Amino acid sequence: MQDSGEPDQNSSSPSSVPERVLVVGASSGIGASLVRQLAQEGCQVAALARREDRLAELAEGAPPGSVHVYPHDVMDAGDVPALLERIVEDLGGLDTLCYVAGVMPMVGPQEYDHDQDRTMVRVNLLGGMAWCAEVARLFLSERRGTIVGVSSVAGERGRRMNPAYHASKAGFTTYLESLRNRLEGHGVRVVTILPGMVSTDMTAGIDKLVWPITPEQAAKTMISTWRGSFWSTRYMPLRWCLVMRVIREIPSRIFRHLNI
Repeated sequence: MQDSGEPDQNSSSPSSVPERVLVVGASSGIGASLVRQLAQEGCQVAALARREDRLAELAEGAPPGSVHVYPHDVMDAGDVPALLERIVEDLGGLDTLCYVAGVMPMVGPQEYDHDQDRTMVRVNLLGGMAWCAEVARLFLSERRGTIVGVSSVAGERGRRMNPAYHASKAGFTTYLESLRNRLEGHGVRVVTILPGMVSTDMTAGIDKLVWPITPEQAAKTMISTWRGSFWSTRYMPLRWCLVMRVIREIPSRIFRHLNI
């Protein structure tokens, strides 16, 4: 848990102009909930995901003209510059980026699948880096804006369950911290979101969820976090901050024998 200690640098445009938000990974879970809540508030939302049918449903269920859909696979990093330019033109600018895209296939105890691992790294880490870097370049030129990245408490330690997933989230958390430090003093805010277990399609294969929250709860917390100035890193729910502090202190020789 970190207190940014900074004055409010919320990137919202003047009150006469709706907040313009880009949500990457918008077709389900937290991303879809973000789109719905922001659209209902009157924001202009660019919704990106692979599944065009899900994006169309989001747009149809939102206030007219509030949701702009863009089919996109985050593994196609080369498409990012041109697509961002198009989105900025369509929305008349950009205030906030939310990178929510992520995959977590179930991995068997004796399963070692490099193709599957590579997909997790490309989506969870490299896709986030591609979007955050391009948006950071834009925001740096304007000396304003907010970048929000959804990582996970799963990146806090290397657990046995899914090595590539934990590594990808650890990498994204570190990348966001580095980006935050790099943009310090330039008017650009970077917020890291560290959810525990969220009841989504991604966690449907897990037998027992610990302290699960709904995508709607997660989205509401995220919105209030980036619009405030207190948090630079936010655990959801907050109790995970204390839990992970303890877990990080467990020596590796002990941790490797724990089924957590």
